[in-house]
Amino acid sequence: MASQLRVMSIYEGFFSGGARALHTTVVAGLHAGGSHHHAVLSIYGAMRRETILQRMEDDASYRSLRAAGVEVRPLGRRIGGDTAARKTFSPAEVATAVAHAERADIILSLKEQPLRLVNLPGFPRKPVVVCLHRCDPENQGSALVEFKAAVADGRVAAAICCAESTRSAYEAAGIPSGLLEVIPNGVDLSRFRPVPARWRAALRRSLGVPVKAEVVTLAARYDPMKNIPLFLAAARRYLERAPNGHVLLCGAGMTTANAELCGLLNDLFDDEPRYLGRLHLLGIRPDMEAVFAATDVVALTSTSSEAAPLCLIEGAMCGAVPVSTDVGDTAAIVAGHGLITPPDPEAISAAWSEAVDRRAEFAPRLLGSRERFSHTRMITSYATVIERAHRAAGLRVPQRL
Repeated sequence: MASQLRVMSIYEGFFSGGARALHTTVVAGLHAGGSHHHAVLSIYGAMRRETILQRMEDDASYRSLRAAGVEVRPLGRRIGGDTAARKTFSPAEVATAVAHAERADIILSLKEQPLRLVNLPGFPRKPVVVCLHRCDPENQGSALVEFKAAVADGRVAAAICCAESTRSAYEAAGIPSGLLEVIPNGVDLSRFRPVPARWRAALRRSLGVPVKAEVVTLAARYDPMKNIPLFLAAARRYLERAPNGHVLLCGAGMTTANAELCGLLNDLFDDEPRYLGRLHLLGIRPDMEAVFAATDVVALTSTSSEAAPLCLIEGAMCGAVPVSTDVGDTAAIVAGHGLITPPDPEAISAAWSEAVDRRAEFAPRLLGSRERFSHTRMITSYATVIERAHRAAGLRVPQRL
């Protein structure tokens, strides 16, 4: 359709993570709506992260985009993960990126890292909307420098922040406040929802968890920002205090193939290895809605960088009580239907037990918050920003930082 707005997203690559899952929800939803035609350009075809190689074609977000009819185009780079090792692009890569960008009306950059491609002198001057999903701009390598360069050159039409903490952090880092707009994260409520008791029992059996267990789940990649040592220290105390307690760890690197994780577990449980029988390493799961529906508590122990963790929202919409450290916008997300804890193992494990005990109390509040976290609201808001940025194309002037 000639009237469709042509939108190209640029990803550093495909790998398991909340930002890519959320962006996929947005792109697939806007593409299905009919007024946009979306495509994705991935700089890398595979990413080595969290101790494993994650191929684009194996990624759940990639498969979801393709199932929605969204074209995913590779730039040609084979393996990423150390962007400092390859800051330059070959003439062939530049030509490929330019050819794809020429067919778009507007560019979405998933986080600020892809802006090093957008900032190349020969890259088409299309309005760029940058999608920001963390609150630590100073800790993103050269990405903040690239972001500021794109702003100063007049390329950036808007920056969508997933949280108020994100907006505050980037404004403090020198990004003009007029470019920053907050659109809170949302999830597909038809996918993330509570299930009947008999389904919940079946899901638990499929995970190797007793039907009447008290289940705490962490959904996170193995990364320093997630503070896995703090989570495991809390898990040790929880398994001691809750004889019927079980702990699930899902995400990239959450398997026995991760030697560093296994070392942590050996150190923490060396004197009581029997507790490890109630700690389950599930790795990357394409069915997190099933895991969360089988869960009593969705936990997060990050102490930095997080903005609006998608796992807390997904878990809560499935009926799990969110319990998190106070980082980014987590306090606002959890308010009224979950608990915020200090970054202390004993306090965290006690909060998990409290959340299990109060689950019946929290249940109606969780149900009452569903519309607030609807992905439909989020997708509509993204469309508004994208279309406004496109209409304003040609009216922008370079901004002095």
